[in-house]
Amino acid sequence: MYKSYLKIAWRNLIRNKAFSAINILGLGLGMACSLLIMLWVYDERSVDKFHTNSNLLYQVYERNYYDGKVEAGYSTQGLLADELKRIIPEVQYASGMEYVAPPGTSSTFEASGKITKMQGFFAGADFFSMFSYPLLQGKMQTALSTPNAIAISRRMANMFFGTPENAIGKAIRFENKQDLQVTAVFENVPANSSQQFDFLRSWADFVKENKWVNNWSNTSPNTYVQLQAGANAAAVEARIKDFIYRYQQKDKSFVTELALQPYAEKYLHSTLKNGKVDGGRIEYVQLFTLLAIFVLLIACINFMNLATARSSARAKEVGLRKVIGAIRSVLIGQFIGEAMLITFFAVVIALGLAALLLPAFNNLTGKTLSLPLAQPAFWAVVAALLVITGFVSGSYPALFLSSFNPVTVLKGTLKFSWKATLFRKGLVVFQFALSIMLIVGMIVIYKQVDYIQSSNIGYNRENLLYVPIEGDLIKNYSAFKQELKKVPGIQAISKMRNSPTVIEHHTGSISWEGKDPGVTISFADAVVGYDFTKTMKLQLKEGRDFSESYGTDSAAYLLNEEAVKRIGYTNPVGKTVSWGNRKGTIIGVLKDFHFNSMHQSIEPLIVRLDENWPWGTILVRIRPGQTKQSIEALEKICKSLNPKVPFTYRFSDIEFDNLYRSEAVVSSLSSYFAFLAIFISCLGLFGLATFTAAQRTKEIGVRKVLGASVSTIVSLLASDFLKLVFIAMLIAFPVSWFAMNSWLQEFAYKVSIEWWVFLLAGFAAIGIALLTVSYQSIKAALISPVKSLRSE
Repeated sequence: MYKSYLKIAWRNLIRNKAFSAINILGLGLGMACSLLIMLWVYDERSVDKFHTNSNLLYQVYERNYYDGKVEAGYSTQGLLADELKRIIPEVQYASGMEYVAPPGTSSTFEASGKITKMQGFFAGADFFSMFSYPLLQGKMQTALSTPNAIAISRRMANMFFGTPENAIGKAIRFENKQDLQVTAVFENVPANSSQQFDFLRSWADFVKENKWVNNWSNTSPNTYVQLQAGANAAAVEARIKDFIYRYQQKDKSFVTELALQPYAEKYLHSTLKNGKVDGGRIEYVQLFTLLAIFVLLIACINFMNLATARSSARAKEVGLRKVIGAIRSVLIGQFIGEAMLITFFAVVIALGLAALLLPAFNNLTGKTLSLPLAQPAFWAVVAALLVITGFVSGSYPALFLSSFNPVTVLKGTLKFSWKATLFRKGLVVFQFALSIMLIVGMIVIYKQVDYIQSSNIGYNRENLLYVPIEGDLIKNYSAFKQELKKVPGIQAISKMRNSPTVIEHHTGSISWEGKDPGVTISFADAVVGYDFTKTMKLQLKEGRDFSESYGTDSAAYLLNEEAVKRIGYTNPVGKTVSWGNRKGTIIGVLKDFHFNSMHQSIEPLIVRLDENWPWGTILVRIRPGQTKQSIEALEKICKSLNPKVPFTYRFSDIEFDNLYRSEAVVSSLSSYFAFLAIFISCLGLFGLATFTAAQRTKEIGVRKVLGASVSTIVSLLASDFLKLVFIAMLIAFPVSWFAMNSWLQEFAYKVSIEWWVFLLAGFAAIGIALLTVSYQSIKAALISPVKSLRSE
């Protein structure tokens, strides 16, 4: 029996090549899209899930109440980890973690005659006891427990010492100023770790090199804890809420609380709003998951529509089978089996397409995904996708076809109920509504990303280079600056503690005459060199920049407009402010510029001068059109003044674009998904138009005999489908507006959703639908009426 059903299914597939091709191609494209997204979603959800003690690991974050608002962040006190472990019994292990070099830069190492740059962190002695980064050599308890200790990766050990075994106990030169001893070698950090590093230095060195950590008002490192087995995380969080007030006096104008977040959740849930964890990358994971479901649904709807539209062609087959004794359950099984056969071929095509598109998909998303063909779990997912897709797409047609009354069918009096017709039209409406929503989303996301990239952020990020202050550049900065001034292509040089793209440091220790003692305002703070405004091409609203002509500028400040507004000065230049115990004069007011992501509002900013600041970024402004020769000259000077450190640099505009990497990926993927959804929808529409035209051949012949023109007939056939598209628009527009408006709320600076966006999406949907059905409509209208009516 099953062999007979398989033969029938195969014959139906071959007999109706056009409909079979449309179904297989539509389902194949939908499943290929779903497979790629599933791989991406699985990869995102697997990040940081490999740690053995994952259920006991937590990250500490701070919740700050000040200035009438609540903010939160992951920066914590430098001594917090050790004190939590000492005071709180439920904390088994604790570790701080902080960049060794500023984010985006690397540290220079030298050993065995080799010099290279590596990225790494300072970490506490408990780090390897907490996190599952296997040690190949050394002991987890002692790897980071002593000063000048360094743990390195297998990659780093092989590079400098040949093998991990040879690395233990060896000295490695750090930044050409300090020798560190290799105490452990760990396995290369896996790609699904949110922490990526090639070395770890001891926390004792961090505390020794950064005296500010002894002040509990200062924050910067991340703090991680591992609780004792069976400990209640909520109870521990309540105990540490006011922990820092063991070490400093409570100020009602600026209240700080500590809280815990499960470490395994941090990667996907890293956005903090109103003092609480609220979203993050999980929103994009959920969005892409929905997109995968939508695209697959659109493909399944194609199958359902075409199968039910062709039901009259199989009505007699169903009637005869019922007459000779076939029961409904057997017929349902047969039709679902046919759907499974089509889905099987679609899966084969989907796997081929996914393998073909994977390199481009990886390039777009920045991943290194691959089809895990050797893993049984992958094939189990593929099998589940086949069964679910085949069942979803084949269930309604199977139930519909198997419900025919054999007497009615064989008498030729079969009529389809309005419910069946309405359902089929509803599927088309749903299909196009999803497609229109994707078009609207694509336009809005593109507008927002374009707005970010083209906005005037307050400084010129073109032709601006960042060079890290490292090695001998710390002591040779003055000579470096003088040498660069001789290069024709170099327009200006300055320096700053961070980079213009991200100013992370904040202080609440700003006071001024008339300040309300009950209010604390958080200021972003920057330390810069001479010519900062000139190099950045910032605009001065009033006053002047720091200048070597004024010996008193070491006790002067620049403020941005937002800072002046919050302070309340009307004529700020010449007035004084104090940064902690450092009182100084305001010499200039900078027009507001973006020094963080446009997700955030521009904050109050205070800038002070320190030409001898020992770390951070050198800013180099290059004249337009002279980039290549200027970089060559810059490299030559760096090598002469800093010979032990490889020359590296970054472009400001690239650093800025990296802030919006996720948005750029979403913009690109939404465009591809929108086009794919429209294409699959049009495949189904084309098939329906073909079938409708064939069903109405005699009607068209009669109309032509009675004088109907080709345009009238085309309009008649196309109007039925266009009505459905109009209904889809009415449904899609409010839903898409709500969804995109919610997404835009993530940005402090954003575009508005204008009426023309919906008009454009509507015209696109109508135009595409019209083009899809027009071919079959025109083809049917041009058939000779004699040929159409020959059988009458």
